[in-house]
Amino acid sequence: MKNFNMLISTSRNNEINAKAELWFLLFMMGDEFPLIFRVEFPGLFIAFTNLNPKKCIKKLRKIILRNPYFFQYVLKITPIEYVCETDLDLIKMKVIDKFHKAIKKNETFKIQIQKRNFATSKLKIIEHIATDLQNKVDLKEPDKIVNIEILGGFTGISFITKSDILSVAKEQVRIIQ
Repeated sequence: MKNFNMLISTSRNNEINAKAELWFLLFMMGDEFPLIFRVEFPGLFIAFTNLNPKKCIKKLRKIILRNPYFFQYVLKITPIEYVCETDLDLIKMKVIDKFHKAIKKNETFKIQIQKRNFATSKLKIIEHIATDLQNKVDLKEPDKIVNIEILGGFTGISFITKSDILSVAKEQVRIIQ
């Protein structure tokens, strides 16, 4: 599947359980037919939901707030807004095309890359993409993150804030403390 709007991580060998857990959660939130697929990388899978992924993450955070140990298998959910083939020029074109709609002129940003099965270094990828972006860069506390998830032959891109990513363990620690 090369069209998805969520990237999910779990511990190795728990992909089947995590897929079932996510399916149940999405169904519970109103998506009657979420599509969930394994990818070639252990501990990862992708999903396509008819719901807004960022809003789903906010709802899932509320579930964790009520019951910190509700999640058993899903470890992290990252929303994905755009998917393309893994080609640096294509990725750059997609980022530039969507950048000014997602990030205002006065906002800072950083490019964050997770790459799997792709030989080019993160630094070279960032240099290739960032050359045409005019906003200020802030590597510690950016207003927005250009998140690029390379999964071998295809890539997910999103323009997010730190709070748009759901890390179950971080939420649990925050609530319990």
